[in-house]
Amino acid sequence: MTAPAPVFHGLGAALVTLFDDAGELDAVATADLATRLVEAGVAGLLVAGTTGEGDALTGFERAKLTEAVRDAVGPGVAVLSGTGVASRAATAELTAQARDAGADAAVVRSPAGVADPRDYYAGVVAAAGDLPVLAYHFPAVAPPGIPVEQLADLPVAGLKDSSGDPKRLLMTLERVAYPVYPGSAWLAALAGAVGCAGALLAIANAEPQRAAAAVAGDGEAQRALTTASETAGAGVAGIKALAAARFGVSPVTRVG
Repeated sequence: MTAPAPVFHGLGAALVTLFDDAGELDAVATADLATRLVEAGVAGLLVAGTTGEGDALTGFERAKLTEAVRDAVGPGVAVLSGTGVASRAATAELTAQARDAGADAAVVRSPAGVADPRDYYAGVVAAAGDLPVLAYHFPAVAPPGIPVEQLADLPVAGLKDSSGDPKRLLMTLERVAYPVYPGSAWLAALAGAVGCAGALLAIANAEPQRAAAAVAGDGEAQRALTTASETAGAGVAGIKALAAARFGVSPVTRVG
């Protein structure tokens, strides 16, 4: 079987979702930030993922964001949409909405509390039609994540791994033929060196140039990126604060 082609190569941004002072979705501002990140070297954009506060968005808001970003950045940039929720049926519906809104792929986080998500992914992929589905391993948010022994059995077109575990990343690359994208800023420079298609990073919302350089193997950029990530700390609020300082966008969040 031929390995799936990467949805994008290089740096992807796990895009923040911008809200106004009342906490209402600002799709226009989010799309404007997306275009600025693309101008700074971002090749792919993940909309409504964990950093994009997807769990706090309605299905309508997810689709509106995907459509706004797709229209803003044009056809040369990959737009991925986060669609993973606990219910397989609801995930399939969100994935279909993402496809109709112009997404190039869906990124589906494994459901919390599910030790073996293989049937879950099989059902989502079957319902997605020709839209590529990337699995998403993030045990800190949705434990236990995807056991590394099960990765080769997933009928997916790629994987985002936000574990931040370099050993697991290497084990994953030994087991799967599909493209892999680390989601940890600390592993950006390692990504290209070990054969990843790129990286999908939250810190790219505030440090796109350094993130792009780190993914390309620049050690100095990696050190600067690590410092920036430490400054942001855990959670969406820290990333938004850095993005607000860099680009003047709203720091309002719906989640911590």
